[in-house]
Amino acid sequence: MFTGIIQQIGTVERVIPEGDARTFRIDAGTLAGKLSPKDSLAVDGVCLTVESVDGGLVRATAIRQTLAVTTLGDLVPGSRVNLEPAATAQSFLGGHLVQGHVDGVAVVRSVLPRETGREVVLELPAELMRYVIDKGSVALGGVSLTVAEKGERTVRVALIPETLERTVLSGWKEGTRVNVETDPIGKYVENFLRAAREEERADVR
Repeated sequence: MFTGIIQQIGTVERVIPEGDARTFRIDAGTLAGKLSPKDSLAVDGVCLTVESVDGGLVRATAIRQTLAVTTLGDLVPGSRVNLEPAATAQSFLGGHLVQGHVDGVAVVRSVLPRETGREVVLELPAELMRYVIDKGSVALGGVSLTVAEKGERTVRVALIPETLERTVLSGWKEGTRVNVETDPIGKYVENFLRAAREEERADVR
């Protein structure tokens, strides 16, 4: 479990093909000293398992399914990534509950400079829009953000200077692909309601 509050910007040092998977060596800076093998680490919002730590370098592997539904397959040496270690019972919940299980990939449609920060409009996959609500939370690139406005297929978010300084969101431009994880609470509620409706139909029969 994560909170969507990025702890470090990392840099991909090497990408190693492993059959239909890819292993990443990431320069995690000072965050590496806080990680151990088997720890969970969110890389651009994707939960990966730390396989090894060598100085400031962290090694983790993404399997075929993960590469297919996230932006990790786009990473090359030199790519900058948002890093967040797993939350603990003592962690401040500064963002919202994030699982690191990406629902899909959004595309940046516009970036608008503001007096303070930027406003960004992103297009989401149609099937995810039912989990998005105005003023609700969404994780984009692993960053916990508030939905400022919801369109038919888009969301608008505001990026404050602190977010731009401490995450890779400062590099967003039109066409950038972004990992999306919607608020898990809505998905649980939908699942419970669906199961209840199916039970009711079964009782009627």
